[in-house]
Amino acid sequence: MTLPFLILVVVIALVFEYINGFHDSANAIATVVSTKVLTTRVAVVYAGILNTCGAFWGTHVASTIGQGIVDSASVTHGVILSALLAAIIWNLITWYYGIPSSSSHALIGGLMGASIANAGFNVVHVRSVTGKVIMPMITSPLMGFAFGLICMIVILWLFRRANPNWVNKYFRRLQLVSSGIMALSHGTNDAQKTMGIITLALVSYHSLNTFAVPAWVIGACALTMGLGTMGGGWRIIRTMGSKMIKLKPVHGFAAETSAAAVILGASHFGIPVSTTHIISASIMGVGSSKGVHAVKWGIVGNIVLAWILTIPTCMIIAAALYLLLPVL
Repeated sequence: MTLPFLILVVVIALVFEYINGFHDSANAIATVVSTKVLTTRVAVVYAGILNTCGAFWGTHVASTIGQGIVDSASVTHGVILSALLAAIIWNLITWYYGIPSSSSHALIGGLMGASIANAGFNVVHVRSVTGKVIMPMITSPLMGFAFGLICMIVILWLFRRANPNWVNKYFRRLQLVSSGIMALSHGTNDAQKTMGIITLALVSYHSLNTFAVPAWVIGACALTMGLGTMGGGWRIIRTMGSKMIKLKPVHGFAAETSAAAVILGASHFGIPVSTTHIISASIMGVGSSKGVHAVKWGIVGNIVLAWILTIPTCMIIAAALYLLLPVL
């Protein structure tokens, strides 16, 4: 493969990283904006800086993406380019309709679809995909929901005799911390996925003998994601911050703290989870503490449908793009 094509793949990967930050900025700031603890402009800058810092927090997830999804020996630059384009297309579609979908699963689905189109179904590491993608896709939102519900119940019990105005003022300050940790955790997981893809392209080009993420790749992905987050995906921010439930600072704190705990744990073990799924589920859990009618389940149903469709849809798009790539 030629050097210009490698450069093209790296550029498209960074475009995806920017869109990932743009698309997923709601993960870190939707709650803190909807509760009016921070203005939107201050929140996106705050989240962008912490997203960038979080991206330097290890490369375990990058290794899973680069080596654990498909057989790296059969991955070509055409496969990587098709996977990235499929993920970008899906992100833009879901952003347009304001649906919080998973950039991570879009990329994983694209990688599997293009790889299958290139080398057949045997190229997919079924056990690894099952253990590190499919199972966490199911369990991590459930954990986010449960943690959010439990955290909210504990807070309500601890402050059951406190003055509501004092509680609201107290948690406005605490939410500055919880939203920062949420932004940091987002960077630890999502930024690494593009690092894994770029490193995989470098291995495919034989400029790297082993899969080890170069420092310049970490820096480029961290900066790009931070800038994307500062761009802000306002449509999704509105969906997550106000359409599912009406949030107060105490709810925002509980949702962010719960989601960040799940995401940081997953990043530590190299599991590429969907930060979107987890924070959305945490918000649902927090809302459920107010009663089932507090959550707008019709909107939740649309979100869950997008979650289910992301991987298979991106597999199909990426496979089609790979087959069309020689023509294009």
